[in-house]
Amino acid sequence: MTAILIILAAIALLVVGYITYGSWLAKEWGVDPDRKTPAIEVNDGVDYVAAKPAVLMGHHFSSIAGAGPINGPIQASVFGWVPVFLWCVIGGIFVGGVHDFGALFASTRHGGKSVGEIIKSSMGDRAKKLFIIFALLVLILVIASFVNVVAGTFYSDRLGFTTNPSGNETTAMISMIFIVLAVIYGFITNRLGMKTLPATIIGLIGVCLTIYIGMNFGLALGRTTWIVIIGAYITIASLVPVWILLQPRDYLSSYLLYAMMVVAVVGIILSGIPGFGGPANFTIPAFVGWKTSLGNLFPTLFITVACGACSGFHSLIASGTTAKQLANEKDAKPIGYGAMLIESALGVISLIAVGMVFDKYTGGEFGSPAVAFASGIATMFGVETSAIYGTIYALLTLAVSVFALTSLDSGTRLSRYMFGELLLKEDEATWKDASGLRKVFANPVVSTLIMVIIGSVLGGLSLSQIWGLFGAANQLLAGLALMAVAAWLGNVGKNNRMFFIPTIFMLAATLTSLVQTVISKLGVVGTETAHWGDWFQLLFAAAMAILAVFLVIEGVMTFAKQSAAKKAAK
Repeated sequence: MTAILIILAAIALLVVGYITYGSWLAKEWGVDPDRKTPAIEVNDGVDYVAAKPAVLMGHHFSSIAGAGPINGPIQASVFGWVPVFLWCVIGGIFVGGVHDFGALFASTRHGGKSVGEIIKSSMGDRAKKLFIIFALLVLILVIASFVNVVAGTFYSDRLGFTTNPSGNETTAMISMIFIVLAVIYGFITNRLGMKTLPATIIGLIGVCLTIYIGMNFGLALGRTTWIVIIGAYITIASLVPVWILLQPRDYLSSYLLYAMMVVAVVGIILSGIPGFGGPANFTIPAFVGWKTSLGNLFPTLFITVACGACSGFHSLIASGTTAKQLANEKDAKPIGYGAMLIESALGVISLIAVGMVFDKYTGGEFGSPAVAFASGIATMFGVETSAIYGTIYALLTLAVSVFALTSLDSGTRLSRYMFGELLLKEDEATWKDASGLRKVFANPVVSTLIMVIIGSVLGGLSLSQIWGLFGAANQLLAGLALMAVAAWLGNVGKNNRMFFIPTIFMLAATLTSLVQTVISKLGVVGTETAHWGDWFQLLFAAAMAILAVFLVIEGVMTFAKQSAAKKAAK
C-alpha cells in the first residue's frame, strides 16, 4: 500500500504544479501564441523543421529522459524514499520545470539558438564562450555515460544472430530494427504527406512486429563492438536532417516510454492488492540517515537524482533541437514544463521499482540500476521464473536503452551546433564562411567526430567512474542555465525572481560536489593505486569548477548592473 500512496501523491502534486505554477510562469514571462517561432521563420528543412505538438513532445521527452530518471533515483534510494520523493516532486515543480520551460522559451525568443547565445545577449560574448566550452565538456560526459549504458544493455558473450536470445540480445535486435522503422515513418509522413494518425497506427504496428521479431531472434555482439557501432550510429544520426531520423525515432520511441510508465503504474497498483500481482514488497526505509555509503545527503542526493528533479542537459535539448522545431509558443509550457514533470513522475516510479527489490539491490545482485528497475517492475507481475516476468523485464530493458539512445542522438547533434556557435564570427553564417583552423573544426563532420570519439573512448570506463562526475557537471550546468535565463528576463524587464533560489541552491550543491571530487582525487593520484580514470576525473572536475566560478562572477556582475539600472530608473 505504501507504493500506491507514493505514486498517487506524486501524480497529484505534479498535476497541481503544472496547472497552477506552470500557468503562472507562462503569464509572467509573456508567452505569445501569435508570435512566429524560429521553426516557422527559418524552416531550412534540416534543423529548423516545425513539428506537430505530439511529435515534438515525443522527441523532447525521449531526449531529456535518457537513463537519468532511472539511474539517479535508484542510486539515491540508499538515503531512504522520503528524501528522493521530495526532491523529485518539489525539485521538478520549482527547479527543473522552471529551468526547462525557461530555457525553451528564451531560446525561442533568440532564434532557436543555445543558452550560450542567450548569455551573450545579457552577459556578453566572453560569458557565452565560457558557457559553450563548459557545455561541450558536459556533452562529452553525456555521450560517455549513455554509450556505456546502451552498450551495457546490448552486449553478449555470444556472436551473431541467435534464435534463443537473452534479454540483451533481444534489446539489441529490436533497437537496430527500430532505427529502420523510424526512417520509414519519417519518409511516409514528411515526403509522402501521410497524416499523423494513420502514420502513427502503422508505426505502432511496426513497433509491435519489431518487438515480436526481437523476442524470437537476437543480435549478439561484444561490448567493444557495440561501442563502435553506437558511435557510428550517433555520428550519422546527428548529421542527417531531423525529419529523417530524429523526429520520427523519438516520436515512436515515446510510445514505448509512455507504455513503460503505464505498465509500471499498473504493477504498483497490483502489488498493493492482496491476491494479485507478483511477490513484490516495498522495503525502502523512509529515511536511512544523513550519511550513507554514497556520501552526505547534501550535496550527494541533489547531484545523484539528476534528471528526476533537474538536469542541465535539458536546457541544451530545449535550446538546441526542441526550440528549432516548436511551431507555436503556446506549446512551450506542455513541452518544456510538462515533460519535466512527467520525468519527475518517472523518477518516483524508479524509486518504487527499486523498493520492490531493495535488499537485492543493496546486496549487489544487479549489474546496473537499469537492471534493478526492470527487475523491480517485473517482480510486481510475477516470480522470476514466470513468462510474464521475462516479457516485462525484456520490454523494460528495451525502453531504458531507447531512453539512452535518443539522448545520444540529440546530445551529439547539440555538440555540432555548439561548435559552430563557439567558432564562427558574427558575419559567418556557416562553417564554409570561416577560415583556417576555425573552418576545419566548425565543419559538422569534424566537430561531430571529435565529440563521438572522445565520448566513446570514455564510455569504456565503468559507469560509476563517469556517473558521479556527470551528475555534478550536469547539475552545475543547470545552475548556470538558470542564471542565464534569469539574466535575460531581467534585461527584457520580465519577472525573474522565481530563478534566484533555484540558481543559488544548484550552484552551491554542485560546486561543493566538484570540490569534494577534486580533494578526493588529489588524495588518490598521490598513491600508486591511481589510474588514468582518476586523473581524468580530477582534471575534468577542476576544469569545470574553474569555468563555473568565472561564469558565476559574470552573472553576479550582470545582476548588479540590472539592480543599479532599476534604482536609477526609480
